[in-house]
Parts: sequence; C-alpha cells; structure tokens
Amino acid sequence: TDAAGPSATALILGFFGSRPEHETAVTLDRFNERAMSLGYLLLTAGIILGAVWANEAWGAYWSWDPKETWSLITWMVYTAAIHLRRTHRWEGRRMAYLSLAGFVFVLFTYFGVNYLMSGLHSYAG
Repeated sequence: TDAAGPSATALILGFFGSRPEHETAVTLDRFNERAMSLGYLLLTAGIILGAVWANEAWGAYWSWDPKETWSLITWMVYTAAIHLRRTHRWEGRRMAYLSLAGFVFVLFTYFGVNYLMSGLHSYAG
C-alpha cells in the first residue's frame, strides 16, 4: 500500500482471508474514518450553501423546515461521531455502529422526510 491507504482491491481481498483479521479490521476502521470525514465536510458545505441559496430564494437562511431540521440532526450525529473518535479514541465496532446509525439518519433525511413529512422540501404529494 502507499501513503494514501489501501486500494479498493486490497480492501475487498481483505474480506476473503488474504490478510490477518485484525489488519483488515484496522484497515476498514481507517477507511470508515476517512469516509466519515469527507462526508462530514461535504454535508457541512451542503448545509451552508443551502442556507445561502435559501436566503436568496426565500429571504431567510433557515426556516426549521423538516428537511433542514433533519439535516442538522444528521450533522450533529456525525459531529458527535468524529468528536468521540478523535477525543475519546472510539474505534472498531463502537465506531462502526455509530457511523451506521449516522448513515440511517442520512437515509431518513433523504427519503423519509420527503415521503413522510410536509414542508418546503417535500415533493411526494
């Protein structure tokens, strides 16, 4: 592997026993940390740019619409996850479960809010 980390092929092969189990778990944990960090930056940028766009379109940066509220909740879940990872050394299964919970929040924000709640961002009916 290079300094940037393992390739996708190396990660996949790690699942099939070509690496020791512990090394695979560490590799996946590092990949999870990088993916969460990148996703967190993109989510933060999306919320900020969305607020700027909302101010131009509707005259207010934030209106507590369900989509905006759930985006903030999702952002706070990932903020907590990254904080726990970096300050309290959460890793392994605990971090995997927490990042999975964060992904469930992402899915609900994207799909659930659109189909189950009404507001400026609901297009289901």
